[in-house]
Amino acid sequence: MPQLRDVITPVHECLSPEHTLYDALHFVQRTKWDTIPVTNESQKVMGVLTRSRINQAILDGKPLTAVIRPLIKSEVVCAHIDNTVNDIADIIRETGVGSVVILNDEQQVTGLLTKTDINSTLFRAISSLKDQLEEILTRSELGAIITDDEERITFANQKICNMIGLDESQLLSREVTSLISGIQLQSMETSDPFRLQLGNCHAVSRISRFGKRGNIILFQDVSQVEKMAQELQSIVKWKSILQTVIENAYDGLIMINEWKEVNFVSPSLLELFELEESQILYKAINDVLPQLELDRVMKTGLAEYSEMKQVKGIRYTVHRIPIYQDNEMIGVIGKISFRGLLEMKEVVRRLEKSEKEENQTLHTIGETSRFSFDQILTQDAQMEKIIRSAMKTAKGNSTVLIRGESGTGKELFAHAIHSMSWRSNGPFVTVNCAAIPEHLLESEFFGYEEGAFSGAKQKGKKGKFDLANGGTLFLDEVGDMSLQLQAKMLRVLQEKEFYRVGGMERIQVDVRIIAATHRSLEVMVKNGEFRNDLFYRLNVISFEIPPLAKRKKDILLYMDLFLEELNRLNGTSIIGISPLAVKAMMDYDWPGNVRELRNVMERSMLFSEHGKIELADLPESILINGRKEFSALSLDAESTLMEKAERAAVQQALEQSGGNKSKAAKLLGVSRSVLYDRLKKYQFN
Repeated sequence: MPQLRDVITPVHECLSPEHTLYDALHFVQRTKWDTIPVTNESQKVMGVLTRSRINQAILDGKPLTAVIRPLIKSEVVCAHIDNTVNDIADIIRETGVGSVVILNDEQQVTGLLTKTDINSTLFRAISSLKDQLEEILTRSELGAIITDDEERITFANQKICNMIGLDESQLLSREVTSLISGIQLQSMETSDPFRLQLGNCHAVSRISRFGKRGNIILFQDVSQVEKMAQELQSIVKWKSILQTVIENAYDGLIMINEWKEVNFVSPSLLELFELEESQILYKAINDVLPQLELDRVMKTGLAEYSEMKQVKGIRYTVHRIPIYQDNEMIGVIGKISFRGLLEMKEVVRRLEKSEKEENQTLHTIGETSRFSFDQILTQDAQMEKIIRSAMKTAKGNSTVLIRGESGTGKELFAHAIHSMSWRSNGPFVTVNCAAIPEHLLESEFFGYEEGAFSGAKQKGKKGKFDLANGGTLFLDEVGDMSLQLQAKMLRVLQEKEFYRVGGMERIQVDVRIIAATHRSLEVMVKNGEFRNDLFYRLNVISFEIPPLAKRKKDILLYMDLFLEELNRLNGTSIIGISPLAVKAMMDYDWPGNVRELRNVMERSMLFSEHGKIELADLPESILINGRKEFSALSLDAESTLMEKAERAAVQQALEQSGGNKSKAAKLLGVSRSVLYDRLKKYQFN
């Protein structure tokens, strides 16, 4: 049920005993209320003035200037705002009043609740529950009929209509015993499930009492099960299968409404968690079974599976399914699976083994990309623009040239472009042109035939172009390629074919080239170190990744990411970074970019002895090459240095958070009270 404050009519003004009949008339005309609270000077309720008393006073000929004091009805029913809607409904039922005055903690009038308000609320709750129950019936593939005390049908869902072959209008108000042969409600209502024929369907049905003399009849279509039984020619096996289907349709089932209250729970779930129905039904889900996390779906609106959970040593999973009505979520169903998980684990193990063998096979043929654009994280506007451009580039087949300093993530972009391209299922092969000796570059790229040179494999070897056929070849540090190899590379790019070293057969390949370099190819072309024609062949689509020094926001982002990642990998327990250390790292230029930042984080976390990275844990290169306030000073100047750095860190955090002190405290890794002490200490406005 909704909270009382959500359904009351708010009252922001009341009448006083000294108001006139004229004032009361205008008040009623403006608010359209039938009951008006009357309060004294302390805003405490004295009584109510009803529309009927106002009308009677006018009929009695009282002047409009007359005060309303004699008309006030002092017998007024009041309730506190923390009462429930059900509490107020009971009060109205017991007292017979038409409305209740709602008071706050100061005993002042805060609202009105009428019979109409309560009826409307209860009607909405009942309608919502009806829709949720229909959703359960639909998902469980059960046909349902409800009868009144005269055995006439008052409700029939679509499933039973389909099973019988009649429309809902043809079923309603008809006697169920005349419509479905074989049903005798009085004699069957407490019996076990029984079989019957519904049109072309074979069904199993169960009858339950509903109300004083009504009944609910559920029908399970077992035509397929019965067909299996007939094929097996064993009525005993059919019965066993049918019972298993009925008893194990779900391992456990629970449903909550839009107020996150449990309104349905299956016996098997109660048994699993050792609960009684009275302990869970109509209770807030987070009070009784928070571990199911059904309220997550109320926020996202998306169906999801949980991670593996455990109770009493029994492992289980939760399938959370949102329930919608007219595009509005009205609840969530939780399907709990715990039976047969060991068998499923074995199936998954065999699948993983198969995939591992497949991946090993793929690895012998060629590498695959390991990163996607989802793994490229940034808070820098320029980087976000580059990512969008790269994502557009990925959809084509053009050669891409990625520029940027060492450690900025050029290879990460190359992987992501391949992962988003139509070649994503093909190999992704990397060649670091700076890491391979020059005399081996040609054989690495194009492979060699048997006996091509001394020391070669007897059967020859495929080159990187062969391995990348149908996929992507990533040329890292392409600026370090010799002029002789550049000429051969140009031919492959132009003609899509090459000769292996020592071979006479022309090899044709379909490969997309992604190149990367930290060097200026334009300057190399000007100096005669790089072929002009190859440069223009590679430079079809080009973008440059800015260094970390030009995207300061990303330093904080990566520090948090590396902190979590390295804690997990190295088994450390570092909870944060001190403001002084953050300031030093923010002021450092990071010539090694993201790669250097990760290395510094790993070193500092291993050296830290206080559960937090301090200034002393950072390498000397950062303290010496950073801003001068972090340079080595005499011990006498140490406190001045600390205060200066601390003040600078606070100021920078305030600037980055736009003056939001909660966000600034989070950036600094301190509590709000500590931040307020620093603001006072350094006289920030």
